[in-house]
Amino acid sequence: MKKIDTKSVLLVGVGGQGTILASKVLTSGLIAAGYDVKMSEVHGMSQRGGTVTTQVRFGSKVWSPLIGEGEADVLVSFETMEAMRCLPFLRPGGKVVVNTYEMPSLPVLSGECEYPDGIIDELKKRADTLAIDAVKVAAEQGMPRGMNVVLLGALVAALGVDDVDWAAALKSCVKPQFYEANLKCLEAGLKLASPAA
Repeated sequence: MKKIDTKSVLLVGVGGQGTILASKVLTSGLIAAGYDVKMSEVHGMSQRGGTVTTQVRFGSKVWSPLIGEGEADVLVSFETMEAMRCLPFLRPGGKVVVNTYEMPSLPVLSGECEYPDGIIDELKKRADTLAIDAVKVAAEQGMPRGMNVVLLGALVAALGVDDVDWAAALKSCVKPQFYEANLKCLEAGLKLASPAA
């Protein structure tokens, strides 16, 4: 384990996108590497398409799992509009990893309002942003539902935490029959977010 100051990661998405699984793999890998890790989850109405938020903080010593406004080092959003909604939590100079997937909320579906245009462009104006079509990338790896693991790979690259056995962490959190396909998704996400990409 490297001696590092506390890092804060905010993962946001919509119920059913695998936000919690990605958080568990992240936490499992960091703990196995010797980091002090604190994690907090908010499920909301997640099973009905509501927001899911996970806060993960890690470092040499972490006192609290909670991330206040302006404190997240990395914001990972599994749905485009959720990134904009949670942007106030990102610290100045922080990074955004966002899935380009759009999941209309109930007010949009009912015609009360429209899904906003230009969210990715607005995110790029406000923060260092990596936008990924994680659904497409996961499908290319033979695991259409693995977009959460693609985003996890991109997050790992953004954090620069290279002393963790991420393959072992993934293996400990997914069913054996899905491990190989998920590993391809993780590697694809790492590649997309690496400086050479």
